[in-house]
Amino acid sequence: MCAQRTTASGTLFERPSNPIGYVAILMALITGVLHLIASTNAIEMSVVLAILFVLNGVGFIGGTILYVTRYWQPWLFIVAAIYAVVTILALFPVQGWGVEAFYMQGSLNPIAVITKAAEGVLAVCALSLYFSTR
Repeated sequence: MCAQRTTASGTLFERPSNPIGYVAILMALITGVLHLIASTNAIEMSVVLAILFVLNGVGFIGGTILYVTRYWQPWLFIVAAIYAVVTILALFPVQGWGVEAFYMQGSLNPIAVITKAAEGVLAVCALSLYFSTR
């Protein structure tokens, strides 16, 4: 989260010292959990797509867990931002290249809207946290 993090000596987990870190955690958990939920619907379309949803969800949740450990390094903020942006862009080849990507069977798909918004906020938070450590 920031160069200085709140930690007790010898503990594995650390709390973010920057409030933006908490926003990043929330956004990553929202999109991670929603991708896991969406995988149950995606399996009807394609097993490969469902597996990709599960891997993406696990990636966001796993990244969040790594973030709150003492093993987190500032350069991982850039990785997190890139991961979030790539996940946003990955929607379009699958669902369509315009606004229709956010629709499913003629109706607005709230999971797509929420996950992409969360990923966008996460990317901004990650970049902000990276530059605050420099």
